[in-house]
Amino acid sequence: MIMTRITIPVLVLAGPTAIGKTGLALQIASRHDCEIISMDSMQVYRYMDIGTAKPSPAELAAIPHHLIDILDPDEQYDASKFVRDCRQVLERLQLQGRGALITGGTGLYLKALLQGLFSAPPTDPQVRQGLLERLQREGRQQLFSELAAIDPETAARIHVQDTQRLLRGLEIYQLTGTTWTEHLARQEKGRPPVWFSRLFQAGLQCSRERLYKRISERTHLMLRQGLLEEVESLLDMGYGADLASMQAIGYRHAVSFLSGKVDRKDMETALIRDTRRYAKRQMTWFSRQAELRWYHRDDRTAIMRDVDRFMAQDGKPEAMIET
Repeated sequence: MIMTRITIPVLVLAGPTAIGKTGLALQIASRHDCEIISMDSMQVYRYMDIGTAKPSPAELAAIPHHLIDILDPDEQYDASKFVRDCRQVLERLQLQGRGALITGGTGLYLKALLQGLFSAPPTDPQVRQGLLERLQREGRQQLFSELAAIDPETAARIHVQDTQRLLRGLEIYQLTGTTWTEHLARQEKGRPPVWFSRLFQAGLQCSRERLYKRISERTHLMLRQGLLEEVESLLDMGYGADLASMQAIGYRHAVSFLSGKVDRKDMETALIRDTRRYAKRQMTWFSRQAELRWYHRDDRTAIMRDVDRFMAQDGKPEAMIET
């Protein structure tokens, strides 16, 4: 892969779900005339708005956004496609002389963009079919327990309902005898797909109790806004519950309620619990990224001061040089 050199200022705003990235990203982008690139594995899908916490139509109209609503729910998206699409957007913005703000909570996408993609074997139809048959015969929990035994780190960062990654983890091990975690650890260093001459990475954090409260509040808000009706509409459009996109947090919970498997109270409880677990996995992932400069979500003064200082430089000040 030919490396792309990006010389425009690029900001990264990362953090767990419900931390408040959207509002701050809009404030920064408006202040510094940046365009926003979504780093979210679910906001790429059309018709999936409430459960993915997409910016509102008014917010999307106020600031140019990229990599939102680019696929139908039955299409596949992954880190390699994100890197390809993000590069294309960055190249266009560079020609226009505009800055970029990359924001979202999908840590793997950020790592792939800055460090490169790891080399894993392509999907093998026979191995995948065998795993699918086992899934039907033995059940999801059995396969997840097997993955946890051979690759506990991968099992810890995915959900038991994440069929796509569950099968991929087992497939990689069957094909290579090496775990997905080991492949990630061995990924080639020093040849990132994009080289940034001006890059500033910020992460938002707050206490676990505060974040969990925000998650609960946002869950109830999504339900009031019509999450169940959104999922019902997707099902009516022919997007089945077995799609990878429909297995995402919120969507699989809604499907369970709409199909009569759980009552509303149990659905809400499970949705809040699983969102909290997801946020915890996100924070674990981002905490390993040494280049992120962490800010409390409420400390807008410090965030804006450092962003202003970064954007004002022709080159990055010494204190902000990324390694």
